[in-house]
Amino acid sequence: MTDEEKNLASGDYSAQNIQVLEGLEAVRKRPAMYIGDIGEKGLHHLVYEVVDNSIDEALAGYCTDIDVIINEDNSVTVKDDGRGIPVDYHEKEKKSALEVVLTVLHAGGKFDKGTYKVSGGLHGVGVSCVNALSVYLKAEVHRGGKIYVQEYSRGKPYADIKVVGDTTGTGTIITFKPDDTIFPLIEYRYDILATRLRELAFLNAGITLNLTDKRVVKDDGTYKGERFYSETGLKEFVRYIDKNKESIIPDAIHIITEKQGVPIEIAMTYNDTYNENVFSYVNNINTIEGGTHLTGFRRGLSRTLKKYAEDSKMLDKVKLEISGDDFREGLTAVLSVKVAEPQFEGQTKTKLGNSEVMGAVDQAIGEALGNYLEENPREAKIIVEKVILAATARHAARKAREMIQRKSPLSGAGLPGKLADCSDKDAEKCEIFLVEGDSAGGTAKQGRDRMYQAILPLRGKILNVEKAMPHKVLESDEIRNIYTALGVTIGTDEDSKALNIDKLRYHKIILMTDADVDGSHIDTLILTFFFRYMRPLIENGYVYIATPPLYLCKKGKVEQYCYNDQQRREFIDKYGDGNENAIHTQRYKGLGEMNAEQLWTTTMNPEHRTLKQVTIENAADADVIFSMLMGEDVAPRREFIEENATYANIDA
Repeated sequence: MTDEEKNLASGDYSAQNIQVLEGLEAVRKRPAMYIGDIGEKGLHHLVYEVVDNSIDEALAGYCTDIDVIINEDNSVTVKDDGRGIPVDYHEKEKKSALEVVLTVLHAGGKFDKGTYKVSGGLHGVGVSCVNALSVYLKAEVHRGGKIYVQEYSRGKPYADIKVVGDTTGTGTIITFKPDDTIFPLIEYRYDILATRLRELAFLNAGITLNLTDKRVVKDDGTYKGERFYSETGLKEFVRYIDKNKESIIPDAIHIITEKQGVPIEIAMTYNDTYNENVFSYVNNINTIEGGTHLTGFRRGLSRTLKKYAEDSKMLDKVKLEISGDDFREGLTAVLSVKVAEPQFEGQTKTKLGNSEVMGAVDQAIGEALGNYLEENPREAKIIVEKVILAATARHAARKAREMIQRKSPLSGAGLPGKLADCSDKDAEKCEIFLVEGDSAGGTAKQGRDRMYQAILPLRGKILNVEKAMPHKVLESDEIRNIYTALGVTIGTDEDSKALNIDKLRYHKIILMTDADVDGSHIDTLILTFFFRYMRPLIENGYVYIATPPLYLCKKGKVEQYCYNDQQRREFIDKYGDGNENAIHTQRYKGLGEMNAEQLWTTTMNPEHRTLKQVTIENAADADVIFSMLMGEDVAPRREFIEENATYANIDA
């Protein structure tokens, strides 16, 4: 036994128990601290860290083209035409500047205000973190007429930097392969990378981002790929988000300005829906929790619109009080600010805290929107009429909302009659199944563990909230039952439509529907409702989809539940020597076809079940998909289904 082990065994805690992690060793020891997690999100974050360096060069005016290539072996290459990472000798670190950037945390030009005025990237750990978590990384720099190369493995260089040739161009090429001893899955998803590169193109007008997937060869012999480029930036972004909605004004309002030293870009439009969709960014980071820039935008928007409506006498005959929410109903907007030293706070460190930004954005939207309304009286009238309609609908919704608020789930008296609650009151341990139909609900009630599992049967397909006015949504019995059962309330001092989840009664909300087309439709209806009215539940990771089996396959005494056609095929090959007729197959068309014990064993028992957690990789893209799936226009919906029918994953 070592001295350290003896000390630990005896309970001693001294200096020799303190482990000092040098350099990139800390990243490898605790990767989630640096990139968020080691799952799919963290894996793709590695690409974003490298791309952020190239975007920084573009923001500084030195780069116009960025290429992202997924190679055949799932390594990734990021190439730009910037100045190239410096390669000269770094006196303090006694190595080349390139090696410093690749091996020292928080090293790089973005920490020198003279190099980059603003820079992207949330954590600032950059390419050194990527290097630490890669089994192989190659850096190729074109600079000063020479091509420099250095290779690494798990953050350690194979050899010193060397010159391998001459060049007339400049730029940096980073190729890396994630370490499969760190990441359980190292397969990159094209759609996730495409979504982020599209977003970056909208946020940085004039920059070209190319995505190539060398794993997929098309019929013409070329690789699968896309080019992302935006001429007008956020104006095109708003059009993209609203492409499945009917706009009520002919063109998006586009604002590009700088106030109090803060570059600000805003694009906004109004559509005929009843949802507010504002997406905010700081230095290209999606601030999903909002912050001071979003508060400034909302404040400036409400003040400016209200003043115009009052000055133009349009509110004289309106006997209702107009609130801030009314000015934002049917609004789609993207707000992007560049802040030299952003202060992030909140649960996921994506809420801007810089107080000076609030006034800057307030002033920017106030001046520009005021001018627009004066110069476009027809559009101004349409927007104000939409606001008045929203106020009327909000007053109609107040009664329905108050009925939800009055019920007290904590006392048990106001809980829906159909809810079979669990006995444990610790929300972290409790889960609720939203079950399709009374029949399946009855089976689930019999099969559940009453200690921590609650069942709420839903009658048929819930209301399509994409097409309904807010008061109609809150008047729906099924939707009111969901609010009441979950224990959540609506409205805060800042936003009367905001969801308050402080008293949420279950930390797992599980959609359990039939494994057929109708079941998928119900899942989509419920997810649309959660996305539009209960998004914090998804953002906090509380929403899941149960996966009941499709088949029960038997051969003699051997039986196995199969959750997809591939598992069924494997069972047939293994036990029937490929002969389908040798296997007895029971196809489950619905949950009601299983008895309570089968439902528990396959779908509800935490030891054996498979739950899909519903996440939002990108809220703007999710908005586009929900609008398309649940909106009026059939053509894009048919096209989406045809493209995704064989492999669609509802965990969008």
